[in-house]
Amino acid sequence: MRKLASVQRVLALHPIPNADVIELAQINGWQCVVKKGDFQVGDLGVYFEIDAVPPDRPMLFDFLWKGQEKRPASLRIRTMRLRGALSQGLLMPASNFPEITNVTEGGDLTEALGVTKYEPPPPDGMGDYRGPFPALVSKTDEMRVQSFPQLIDELQGKPYVVTLKCDGTSATFCMWEGGFHACGRNHSIADADNIFWRAARRYNLPEIMAQYPDLALQGEVVGPGIQKNHLGLKAIDLRAFNLYDMRAGRSLDHDECFAFYEKHGIPPAPVVEEGPDFQHTVESLLKLAEGPYPGTKNEREGIVIRPRVGQFSQTLAGRLSFKAISNKYLLKGGD
Repeated sequence: MRKLASVQRVLALHPIPNADVIELAQINGWQCVVKKGDFQVGDLGVYFEIDAVPPDRPMLFDFLWKGQEKRPASLRIRTMRLRGALSQGLLMPASNFPEITNVTEGGDLTEALGVTKYEPPPPDGMGDYRGPFPALVSKTDEMRVQSFPQLIDELQGKPYVVTLKCDGTSATFCMWEGGFHACGRNHSIADADNIFWRAARRYNLPEIMAQYPDLALQGEVVGPGIQKNHLGLKAIDLRAFNLYDMRAGRSLDHDECFAFYEKHGIPPAPVVEEGPDFQHTVESLLKLAEGPYPGTKNEREGIVIRPRVGQFSQTLAGRLSFKAISNKYLLKGGD
C-alpha cells in the first residue's frame, strides 16, 4: 500500500541560489524545499508524498494555498518549483505532529494523520455501477521509483522492458461469474454507451475474452474527455498493458502479453526502451520519462518499468513493476 505520509530521514541539505530562507532537503529518492533551520542532516521528518491530501488543520497547512483567492476544498500536494528548485512533496518537522509517539524511519503515518489520496475528477461517460470489481483480479497501481529506489537494485543486470504510461483511466476486461465485465479501477460498469464499453466493443473484447475465461485484460482507456486527452486522440481508444491469469494468480510475461495483443489486434502501451541488461538509475529513468506523446506536443505522463520475465519483489512483496512520472508533466499540472 502506498505511504502517502511517512517518516523520512534527511540525507543531505543543499543551498538554493538567491534564496535566504529556504533550502533543499534530500530524502530517500525525493527532494523537497524546506525552511532553513527546520532540519539538520540526519533528522527525521514527516514526508507527504505527491498527490497526498493532508488533514484539515488550517493553522498548520494554510501556507499551501497562500496567494490564492480562497482556500481550496482540499490541499493536494504537488510537484512545484520554488526559486528554481524542484520540490517533490512536503517535508515537515515531526514536532508539528505531537500525536505521533513512535517516530521511526520509514514508518507509515497515512492512517494515523488522516491523509488521503487525491483522485482526479472522473472522465465524462464513466457509466453506471454494475457490481464489485472481480475478486480474482489483481488491481494495477505501480509505485514510483523515488519512493522505493531499492527497486533499481532488484532489476539491475536483468532483461527489462520500459513502456509508455498512457494518460487515461484504468480499465479491466474479463469473464466473471458467467458474463463479460468491463471495469473501471474499483467496480464493474453497466453495459451502456460509456467509455469502457465503447473501448470493449471497438476491439471485440466480449468475444475475445470469452475464448480466455481465465484471463483479465488490463489497460488504459484513453481519448477525448479523459485526463485532458494528452495523447491527442479523436475517439475513445485502448492501450493494453497487462494480462492477468486469474487461475494462476499472476501476470503474464511481457512477450506473452504482446503476442496476445498482436494476435487479437489490441493496441499495447508502446515500448519506449528494452534491453538485456538493466543499468538505469533513478535519475536516468526520470530523464527517460520525459518527452511528448507521439504526434503531439503534450508532455507524456511517464513510463512503467518491468523485467522481461516476471519477478517477485522483496521490496513490494509482490510483482516487480514500478513507474517513473515525468517531472515536466507534473509541473504542468498533470494528475
